[in-house]
Amino acid sequence: MSAGDVVMVTLDRLSKHFGAEKAVDNVSLGVAQGEFVTLLGPSGCGKTTTLRCVAGLERPDGGEIRIGGDVVASAERGVHLYPEQRNIGMVFQSYAVWPHMTVFDNVAYGLRVRRAPGTVVKQRTMRALDLVGLAHLAERYATKLSGGQRQRVALARAIVYEPRVVLFDEPLSNLDAKLREQMRVELVRLQKEVGITSLYVTHDQSEALVMSDRVVVMDKGVIQQIGDPQTIYARPANTFVANFIGVANLMQGTCLGRAGGFCGLEVPLGEGFAPLRLRAAGAEGAVPGQRLILSLRPEDIALHTRAPEGDVGNVMQGAVIDTIYLGNFLECRVRLGNHEVGIQIDHYERLDPGQTVFLTFRPEHGLCLME
Repeated sequence: MSAGDVVMVTLDRLSKHFGAEKAVDNVSLGVAQGEFVTLLGPSGCGKTTTLRCVAGLERPDGGEIRIGGDVVASAERGVHLYPEQRNIGMVFQSYAVWPHMTVFDNVAYGLRVRRAPGTVVKQRTMRALDLVGLAHLAERYATKLSGGQRQRVALARAIVYEPRVVLFDEPLSNLDAKLREQMRVELVRLQKEVGITSLYVTHDQSEALVMSDRVVVMDKGVIQQIGDPQTIYARPANTFVANFIGVANLMQGTCLGRAGGFCGLEVPLGEGFAPLRLRAAGAEGAVPGQRLILSLRPEDIALHTRAPEGDVGNVMQGAVIDTIYLGNFLECRVRLGNHEVGIQIDHYERLDPGQTVFLTFRPEHGLCLME
């Protein structure tokens, strides 16, 4: 979010407790108008509770929530607007589509509750159905729809009355894998076309990376990192984010100092093995002797069956543990002393358990994290 963006949703020191448990702990976040922001994290991290507070389904114990500049919840001021007073749309995991109504009536319901004129109801409902590709099914009953079609109905119903923000609570988790991928693309297309301000909750990291303008990674009720998908993946702020987003090899070491924009790192491999001396990005404030964690993505490590020549960056010698066939690539596990490193190699590569191999990575592809 840039400095000139209009902020549509603001969370200011938001907190929510359930007994002694801090479900949401002092969370602050701004969502710009037209932005797609995803709350991502494991079960119990606080993402759904945060969304429910924005929706008005939970009453915060601390902090403030503003939508479109209006205060909709404030623990200090005693303000708590009900969901129907906040001008928001919601898309649930369970679709919540009424089976006794036609597609048209499901989508039109929100407008009728708001007592919109009949001509407005018809015009906006058909426009919303057209946007989600269901205009031809307007008179079909919801019981005759597939799971993907029901999800489109739920989306059309959420946007038909032009809410200030649409909240998504893991809306694709009930779909099969292929349909889920298709709906991701369609949802992003629709969001950009209509300019919907969206706050989306998921535990699926690939979903978050594909769909979001920004990702908010949460754990134990606290924001761990906020950034665009590429930054979150390539430059995780800590070991939790590195481990949760994608797959990372983490090795503990000690800072040797900095030179040429990179951090020198010594990684012990255990008794009987010489420690590795490596260079990697990150840890700008680290000092010699400080304990660090080296994070390496599997796809950033190259494997050689012979000792590499020339400038290949960091070199690590190890032994193959095993390989696992995953279709378009092999997952190879390599033993480096007391460390086990996973990498991705071409599916036609043939390696034997115990075989000596050499792993290399460029310093800019490794990341040192402070503990």
